[in-house]
Amino acid sequence: MCRSTVTDLGLGTAPLAGLYEPVADETAQAVVERAWELGVRYFDTAPYYGSGLAERRLGAALRGMPRDAFAVSTKVGRLLRPDASGWEGAYFDFSGDAALRSLESSLERLGLDRVDVALVHDPDDHYAEALAGAFGALQRLRDEGVVRTIGVGMNRTELLCRFAREADPDCFLVAGRYTVLDRSAEAELLPLCEERGIAVIAGGVFNSGVLAGGETFDYAAAPAAVMARVAELRETCARHGTPLEAAAVQFPARHPAVTSVLVGCRTPEEMAEDVRLFELDIPAALWDELE
Repeated sequence: MCRSTVTDLGLGTAPLAGLYEPVADETAQAVVERAWELGVRYFDTAPYYGSGLAERRLGAALRGMPRDAFAVSTKVGRLLRPDASGWEGAYFDFSGDAALRSLESSLERLGLDRVDVALVHDPDDHYAEALAGAFGALQRLRDEGVVRTIGVGMNRTELLCRFAREADPDCFLVAGRYTVLDRSAEAELLPLCEERGIAVIAGGVFNSGVLAGGETFDYAAAPAAVMARVAELRETCARHGTPLEAAAVQFPARHPAVTSVLVGCRTPEEMAEDVRLFELDIPAALWDELE
């Protein structure tokens, strides 16, 4: 994936579909508009997010924007039931046919004629089917020029390494595994991606909120050991006059394999704050200590 496909900072849309707490239509619209005003041009979504709500809201907010001025990624691997709503209406199907139907439905919800990046979504327990089915279908779409960039999005680095070795992905969306708290992706996955020219999109950079002042880690209550480590990181950053949140959002982008960092925001104010943190000057001495 060429670096022009996405911007350095992108907006993840799961919060706009009510992840953790509801978000009004008007607020979701305002978040995307604020992101656009601040120069964000990459937006990641998925059918799973609110049973299509994130895609519909993103598409509505981008309507009228010059299509070649922004990039959108969405995902395949979950189909929505006819009566789907909330976060309970999706079921796994990693077959090639399901991937094609999923992508077609996503385009309808987004109101777009194409997406820029198509990802197989969380094939944790379905590797073989996803490789032969969903990923194979995306390969054919790429060969036909329907989709420019394809890959896999998940948080299990060992399976991403298998995809890197056994398939030909353009990119990976790695969620929560290359952060100032959890750096497990740097042992094998990131060097492998750098070697093979696989671009990495870093998601979950606040590890579900624990690095942004919350108490949630990997979508569950953070264990005491995690909270203690976060306190240590915050103290280290404070010695260098830097908010931990700024280090968290900037850290992944320092790796040469990482092309974009995703943040999920539920208000325009959060969007503006994340952009400010991403652009904040951080002392080299802090990076030396953290790395």
